[in-house]
Amino acid sequence: FRVKSSKITGEVLPASKTDTSLPSETSIGDRVNMCFSGTLVVSGRASAVVVGTGNTTELGAIADLVQADSVKTPLQILTDRLERFIGAAIIAVAIVIFIASLVTGSPLSETVRITVALVVSALPEALPIVLSVAMGVGVSRMAKRNAVVRQLHSVETLGSTNVIGSDKTGTLTVNRMTVEQLWTPEGTVLRTHGGGDVADQLTDSQRQSLRDGALTNDAVAKAGDELDLLGDAVDVAMATAALRTSAVTSSERGESPQADMPYEPDLGYSQTLRREDGGYVLHVKGAPETLLDFCSSMRGESGDLDLDREAVQHAVQAMAEDGLRVIATASIRWDSAPSVESLDTPEGLALTGLQGMMDPPREGVKEAIEQCRSAGIHVMMITGDHPTTAMAISRRLGLPSDLEPLTGVDMKDLGDLELLDRLKRTGVAARMSPQDKLRIVKVLQSTENIVAVTGDGVNDAPALKAASIGVAMGDSGTDVAREASDVVLTDDNFVTIVDAVSQGRVTFSSIRKATFFLLSNGLAALIAVTVNTFTELPLIFLPVMLLIMNVVTNGVQDIALSFEKGEGDELSQPPRSRGEGVLNRTMWIRTVVTGTWMGMGTLVVYRLAHEADLSEDHCRTLALITMVMFNFFQVFSARAERKSLFTLNPWGNPLLVVSAFAALFVQWGLTMWPAAAELIGLSPLSPFEWLICALVGSTVLFIVEAEKLVRRIAHRHDAEVQTQRG
Repeated sequence: FRVKSSKITGEVLPASKTDTSLPSETSIGDRVNMCFSGTLVVSGRASAVVVGTGNTTELGAIADLVQADSVKTPLQILTDRLERFIGAAIIAVAIVIFIASLVTGSPLSETVRITVALVVSALPEALPIVLSVAMGVGVSRMAKRNAVVRQLHSVETLGSTNVIGSDKTGTLTVNRMTVEQLWTPEGTVLRTHGGGDVADQLTDSQRQSLRDGALTNDAVAKAGDELDLLGDAVDVAMATAALRTSAVTSSERGESPQADMPYEPDLGYSQTLRREDGGYVLHVKGAPETLLDFCSSMRGESGDLDLDREAVQHAVQAMAEDGLRVIATASIRWDSAPSVESLDTPEGLALTGLQGMMDPPREGVKEAIEQCRSAGIHVMMITGDHPTTAMAISRRLGLPSDLEPLTGVDMKDLGDLELLDRLKRTGVAARMSPQDKLRIVKVLQSTENIVAVTGDGVNDAPALKAASIGVAMGDSGTDVAREASDVVLTDDNFVTIVDAVSQGRVTFSSIRKATFFLLSNGLAALIAVTVNTFTELPLIFLPVMLLIMNVVTNGVQDIALSFEKGEGDELSQPPRSRGEGVLNRTMWIRTVVTGTWMGMGTLVVYRLAHEADLSEDHCRTLALITMVMFNFFQVFSARAERKSLFTLNPWGNPLLVVSAFAALFVQWGLTMWPAAAELIGLSPLSPFEWLICALVGSTVLFIVEAEKLVRRIAHRHDAEVQTQRG
């Protein structure tokens, strides 16, 4: 009686069930005397006593765990904090300006208008729009990379992830048993990795072992593709390896056998009698310890050899240590039809080989894990599978394995602090129950980690729900897992997660750049108006000017920044700490420096214009166009947080280029159109005055580039010092 429990335990192969008594603390994956609601019977028959229904089943317990409340994402927390800070700061400044204007003798109506206009222009009211657009762009880009985002804020959360707890089966691996090694009596080990690239290397004895495995086999081909097989995982693996290496043909497998005995767990082997070359050949495959009792010899290249049990057992042990499931193959030839007794109790067989198989890692996963390591992300395998299998996969993927794998039984004896220390030093958690997975997620999150969890089974749902971001498999995953997740991978591939992390970082970077642009411009307007209030000069900007500048100049360019494609080094940067705001320390300093520079530069132009005895409208127009030019160059400097703007493709963000020049054109039109100029209080500027404003505005670009250069030099110096110390 065999049951496939992969959706509960994560194991690929069906498990044989017995009536053996087991200790109560036995993990779910090792409870061979229990059958769980929702799993699939694949063979046999049995009677069982129902010991739980509804919420008392494993599925019911999982359903209770999934009821956890959703929490705010890191970005939502950060933006809430930023909005409160900005609102309080602007209100405080507005109160100061309002009182100062009244004290200096400004009319009450004018004071109210300028205060309200200043608040409107300084508040980054476009920030919610920028957030939505940036995340919408991220959703679109992720969808093209096979990651479907179900929750909009999840786009950014992936980018801030610093721990990924990945399921093994189907995510790190291909979810398909594959023949990985082939041992023959000469002691030859062939690493087949599926078979397609080793067909020309096969010896006759290796070919015979593959034939034996494929011709006593119940796997059947789907219509139209002889290599797309259905059936038992072991049968599919052995038949696929033989077909891909041309050891057998599909027509040979399609011929009806003379007699056949399917695999039965209590017997431990299967066999098929076929007509071949004028005689009869019995092909047998099964557990090595079972087939050794049937064999009296081994088949080598030069003929039959004496059976060397010790050599065979050593080979079996070596394959098992690599995490492979080992199946032995044997055969015997008769010139005439054998008796029924010869088939009932086969003996005198020649051992033809051992085939070691496993669910192998997906292509590109090892490189993706290395990318995660470079990006400062700790990757863990969290699986319900056997520890030996999990460790074998982890070694091939390069996951940290300084310690033995953590198991569910081990966790019961560990406190949260001890468990956290263990999780930092190991990359493998095996034989995990749903409750164990959930506890791991919560322990990691308790120390401000941002945890992404992947899974496909019902048993993964609680961890997917509780994680900072849950990533479900779209192809092989269950509806329960997808419903509990934030992101669904349509190709079930871990590599896609890494691509999504990269895009998540690009999305947050776009939000950070747009926020920097909005806040620095708002700060510039605040400084210009506030400082000017305490001088003898008239108002530097009329309310309508501030509103038009806010709508026309900043209204489109900040949104265009959301379409930036990134600087290309996102995965070489460490993950953002959870306590770090939308703007980090560097960007806050840059905001204050550039905002102050732009505000003071505008004031200088305004004062010089007054000293040149220009009209009030002309002075204000010069101040306005100077501020517009500052904004024009500031939006381009905001394209790169670390790299020099001059190393980026000028047309890498065509929407930004078009919107920036369109804003200049609109401002020029407003000054040149008499009706608009009179309404707003503007006057036309000469080409020379436009050039002066442009030159002054461009200074902000060179200030930002100089600051970036200094930081890059300092970063390289620190890296060299660390290298020398290392």
